[in-house]
Amino acid sequence: MPDWLTPLLDAEQMRAVDRWAIDEQGIAGLALMERAGAGVARAVERLAADGPVTVVCGKGNNGGDGLVAARLLREAGRQVSVVCAAPPQELAGDARANLERLPGEPPRRLDGEQWAREQAATTGGAGDASGGGGASGADGAEPALLAGAAVIVDALLGTGFQGEPHGPVAAAIEAINRAPAGVVSVDVPSGVDASSGAVHGAAVRASATVTFHAAKPGLWIRPGKAHAGAVETIDIGIPRGAPAHAGAGLIEPAVLALLARRGPGSTKFASGHVLVVGGSRGLTGAPRMASHASMRAGAGYVTACVPASQQPILAGAGPPEMMTRALPDEDGALTVAGRQVVLEAAGRGGGRALGPGLGRSEGSFALARALALEAPVAMVLDADGLNAHAGRLGELAARQEPTVLTPHAGELARLLERDSAEIERERLRHARAAAERAGAVVALKGDDTIVAEPSGRVAISRGGSPALATAGTGDVLTGVIAALLAQGLDAFTAAAAGVCLHAAAGREAARRQGAAEGVIASDVIAALPAARLAGDGADGRA
Repeated sequence: MPDWLTPLLDAEQMRAVDRWAIDEQGIAGLALMERAGAGVARAVERLAADGPVTVVCGKGNNGGDGLVAARLLREAGRQVSVVCAAPPQELAGDARANLERLPGEPPRRLDGEQWAREQAATTGGAGDASGGGGASGADGAEPALLAGAAVIVDALLGTGFQGEPHGPVAAAIEAINRAPAGVVSVDVPSGVDASSGAVHGAAVRASATVTFHAAKPGLWIRPGKAHAGAVETIDIGIPRGAPAHAGAGLIEPAVLALLARRGPGSTKFASGHVLVVGGSRGLTGAPRMASHASMRAGAGYVTACVPASQQPILAGAGPPEMMTRALPDEDGALTVAGRQVVLEAAGRGGGRALGPGLGRSEGSFALARALALEAPVAMVLDADGLNAHAGRLGELAARQEPTVLTPHAGELARLLERDSAEIERERLRHARAAAERAGAVVALKGDDTIVAEPSGRVAISRGGSPALATAGTGDVLTGVIAALLAQGLDAFTAAAAGVCLHAAAGREAARRQGAAEGVIASDVIAALPAARLAGDGADGRA
């Protein structure tokens, strides 16, 4: 992992770290569990300084962490109820030891029907929803435990869980999600695949997730990210030097320190030459924005290769520093006849952005496929440049130069001949599969943009830039990455740095406009230099 990525450990890697700490370093499992539970208890106190707490436990070590938190909170004077989705006597090992250490009322086991009562109690049904685990319902049901809680601790399922919850566990998750209390999840929200972020059934929607030693990919990749709330990673005493070889990491601002800087001897070509190939009737804004973004990201010379019939529109719209080059067209759309003109223009080297505003005519698709394979320069393929390769993704593996694909879920679905909903369910798996098949870096766009390379290594954006949810920002990202490729960054670094810079510019644009909702793509372009400056001297940890 480069030092601008914070490692994310999947379930298998985290198990290996735990075994190493316990078996080879002599760290007691009980000591690790104690620190984990203490971190959860602190998170509960931050979420609600007083009021009843309900800890919902499973039968594994995740439940053991919950029992530690319950004990510490009771010792601090909090009213704490502990309920289990499995018989408490099934707890074993360190979790069993912490069950025996729990002072006060023992855990109560609820079956599926009783969890249904808990769920109904939160909406005025059976049980008592008045708070504090009040009196039994008229039918003799146990007091409602979730409806009266100020905080619920989700300690049902840990990082090793995969698949779909069933039975009482699924019922408990549904009841937690219906309750009005804030929720602290232990290590990972129950029902979320910690390694991928996939959710195949019921999954807890947490206010906060306290995860141990290292964050997990599933906490930063949707849909899991949408369930995790605020993520806090805490040290539980695992020594440095654990033999974990993470395949994924969070992109940190330190990556921006790798961007090229202009010096006294710089020239416009030394700063990077970018060709933007695209545009069609009614879609002239896309190549213009990609070109402008390349300039603001540091490219020294940008040429927009566009349909001859549309060239006056682009040249008149500016920016004035953008050069344009007319390509043969038919009815406002590019044709394969423009191939040689682009190849000659690419002779200066640099980078190319292929696809913004290209359109979906047969001629423009034929041009995109020809240029993708023939032009000997680094390339970003986006928009209809991607759609031209629907079902033909493997053809791109013949490219020898650095290549970055920037699809959203719908475009990736077309490339892989799958449904977009399927892509969204397992974003990490499909991004990696596309990168391997294309022999290229794939940046699957979203709040959790995933940058995957063919080897399987992945960089994940922290996101947090809702201002980017507006038309044209994808063209901005394309232009940014093309500029970084033109300046000599390798494809993986250029894509990750471009994603980081793009997100930071979105936040800066929202600050300038006063609200994310007022931002348009040109605002993001204008904010790129300031966002780049903010990365100077970043220590690598946001």
